Amino acid sequence: MQTIGEAPDTLVQDIETVGARVAAVREQIGRVIFGQHQVIDEALCAILAGGHALLIGVPGLAKTKLVETLGTVLGLDDKRVQFTPDLMPADILGSEVLEETEQGRRSFRFIPGPVFCQLLMADEINRASPRTQSALLQAMQEKHVSVAGHGHSLPAPFHVLATQNPLEQEGTYPLPEAQLDRFLIQIDVGYPDLEAERRMLLATTGAEEQQPQAVLTAAELMAAQRLVRRMPVGESVVEAILKLVRAGRPDESDDEMVSRHVAWGPGPRASQALMLAVRARALMDGRLAPSVDDVVALAPPVLRHRMALNFAARADGINITEVIGHLLKPLG
Repeated sequence: MQTIGEAPDTLVQDIETVGARVAAVREQIGRVIFGQHQVIDEALCAILAGGHALLIGVPGLAKTKLVETLGTVLGLDDKRVQFTPDLMPADILGSEVLEETEQGRRSFRFIPGPVFCQLLMADEINRASPRTQSALLQAMQEKHVSVAGHGHSLPAPFHVLATQNPLEQEGTYPLPEAQLDRFLIQIDVGYPDLEAERRMLLATTGAEEQQPQAVLTAAELMAAQRLVRRMPVGESVVEAILKLVRAGRPDESDDEMVSRHVAWGPGPRASQALMLAVRARALMDGRLAPSVDDVVALAPPVLRHRMALNFAARADGINITEVIGHLLKPLG
């Protein structure tokens, strides 16, 4: 990648350069992931914005394959943890072991866990106990962990892409609101269309499968993430984000649908997430600044896991998608 500068006069050139590289990233991912363009774009948005993503979908929709492909294409050191009910925090963070030298001297040595990587896939995260789930809280928010009273910094960049199966909820532990809020976006993974599934069928059952190639390095990705934060945001976009997020809070909203059906709404972190996400989406398209259309497109994945409906909504057959769609109507 061409070196990304810090001077304002290089901003246009930097955005065009990164936009072209992101197009190459999309092309490489599209070689192995078929018919999931929106899912791919939302995952890239989360990573370019420096955040984490929660992917929810039934088995067999290439969620695991997507994360592995992202690690390869973005040049990141990736690891995978299969979450199970007997998984312990030390299995993720690491632990200290007592060692004895030949001279009889004893000392503790820290053995890092799989969280010490740049892209961590937390597979079926809701199958682990709340104690184990909470082990990721500090890592996701502060980018370092504490083990036995000692702090350990995680590699940069650090991203968690967690998967969750909406079926077979027996024996699972729903993620608490505090941890859900750590995810920049929630990506709902649906079935591919007919043509995409046809191409997938032919491409994945032959003698050879396409293998993705690296397009970026970790250093180039971090430069792109810094560029996201340098992008200007118009006042109309700022106002749209503030109005949308605040309208989703039942204590502050004048909207009858919200006050009747929403138990609790999005907090300030939702505004921050939406601001970063719309900038990342504009950068991916090679645009110099985000628009209100970006707010409308990214509001559902940013807000759907940051709001909860009450019993009245369930009784009336209202779901969170309908509430968010209702809030977006004034924005067009």
